[in-house]
Amino acid sequence: MSPLTTLIMAGRRAGNDDLAEATGHTHRALLDVSGVPMLMRVVQTLRASPSVGRIAISIDDPDSLDSLGEIAGIERHRSLASPSASLSDFLGQLPENEPLLVVTADHALLTPEMVEHFIGACAASDADVLVALVESQLLQTRYPETTRTYLRFGNEAFSGANLFAFRTPDARRAAEFWIRAERFRKRPWRLVATFGFVSLLQFALHRLDLDAALTRASQVMGAQVEAVRMPFAEAAIDVDRASDLALVEEILSHRDAGRVVPPPTSTG
Repeated sequence: MSPLTTLIMAGRRAGNDDLAEATGHTHRALLDVSGVPMLMRVVQTLRASPSVGRIAISIDDPDSLDSLGEIAGIERHRSLASPSASLSDFLGQLPENEPLLVVTADHALLTPEMVEHFIGACAASDADVLVALVESQLLQTRYPETTRTYLRFGNEAFSGANLFAFRTPDARRAAEFWIRAERFRKRPWRLVATFGFVSLLQFALHRLDLDAALTRASQVMGAQVEAVRMPFAEAAIDVDRASDLALVEEILSHRDAGRVVPPPTSTG
């Protein structure tokens, strides 16, 4: 694959962002993580990733990036009312066959190794859309103190890793579906109706495994969706709350010192 155009999602969330406000920032992406603005950590990682080419930042206030001294050469995209609308708008500005890598600005632990692993999996796949996931067992074994949101499929549970690839023209259908899905976030039954009652029942009973769920999602979206299982527990740790920030800074302090975070001490 040629070096990928990459979009960093850095817009403000709807409503109050307690973490951003507590640290005196308008955008969470701009808060310092171990002395470096979180957004710049993501930018630095992408610049160090051989498979990444052009980089753009999607943010509702592009002028807010002027305070970042290392932002030169990074394209700015004015985000829209929601992440899905922003993504769809940016995709619409690309040549139809140009693939896009998407990462969120709160992925402070992202490394070039993670990026290259994900892009390598994308290059080996025929899917239109790929989503990075981390198995809960891997994450909980390594960082039992972290609080994450998990989706359960069959006997497995996964947390998102905030890496996405939109590889083909059909991938834009998935972005458009995301826009429709966001409209139903306060009326989940409407979204459930899209996938069908049987799928809902199987999911509720944990009888729908990941592959079956992705097959059903692909049918509904009109685009083939695949998951990339990431072997890095840290890939699922973003900065959503103060406890996340503390954990991320601890991991970075050990990483900078050439160590790993000590495993949890058994209480048994």
